[in-house]
Amino acid sequence: MLQQTQVATVMPYYERFVTEFPDVRALAAAPLGRVLEHWSGLGYYRRAHHLHAAARAVVERFGGMFPVDAPALATLPGVGRSTAAAIAVFAGGAHAAILEGNVKRVLARHRGIAGYPGAADVEAELWHVAEAELPAHDIETYTQALMDLGATVCTRTRPDCLVCPVARDCVAFTQDRITELPSPRPRKVLPHRALRVLLIERGGEILFEKRPPLGIWGGLWSLPELALDADVRAAVKMRFSADVIPRAELPVIDHGFTHFALTLHPQRVSARRWPSRVEAPGTIWLTPADARGAALPAPIKKLMRTLER
Repeated sequence: MLQQTQVATVMPYYERFVTEFPDVRALAAAPLGRVLEHWSGLGYYRRAHHLHAAARAVVERFGGMFPVDAPALATLPGVGRSTAAAIAVFAGGAHAAILEGNVKRVLARHRGIAGYPGAADVEAELWHVAEAELPAHDIETYTQALMDLGATVCTRTRPDCLVCPVARDCVAFTQDRITELPSPRPRKVLPHRALRVLLIERGGEILFEKRPPLGIWGGLWSLPELALDADVRAAVKMRFSADVIPRAELPVIDHGFTHFALTLHPQRVSARRWPSRVEAPGTIWLTPADARGAALPAPIKKLMRTLER
């Protein structure tokens, strides 16, 4: 959960999650849809898929005992080199280096390593430094301190260099390059997509469709989508063999992803005739109130709250 998400945002999700899934066997046995419900709103849903798959792997391959050595950990879905090392350090006392975002920033400033830390050559240099700096003893304290230093002192903006314990030989501090290091992610123009989403209403309920397991919002429940220039009535008839009446369009919703920007154009649609055959896996009718507890993408959940009001 903490990958690409701050602690303050994660904590309430984490507390609810471990209450629902108290151990690895409970998580492995749970349906993926239930896991996604408890992840809904955190974003980066691929993490939830990996978490569920990793729990199943721990049960099937390791007898339900979570491995604590980095090579074994790195074989689990969603566990990369740094995460595997961090777990191995704290759970098994391994002598291994980590390189998460805060640590990258500390090392880049302290050693004067220019360039974007996500670039392959820069990251390779940072890994070399991270491994060279490992102490011989008390690896757990060092690793935690390094992460905390980046999170609380050597912050991205307004670092508190006057209280930093390693400022004396920090290249960024001594050469006045604090704002320069590390280099930001190279800016690029994100592609933009626009879609129409349909709130097909019938007897106070709204139709939702299960998203494909891969891709954005994988495995979540969302609204049927259409191209902006599509004929709504004809498209619904072709897709569901149903007859509907298009109603009012609602305010657009802008949502950003890592690789593109998305604008959703919600439109209310009333069902006049709906065949019973559509009541099948892959579709579900929910009231806006019931939708609050379902595994919905964040912008769709926000839209449901608006409809309730």
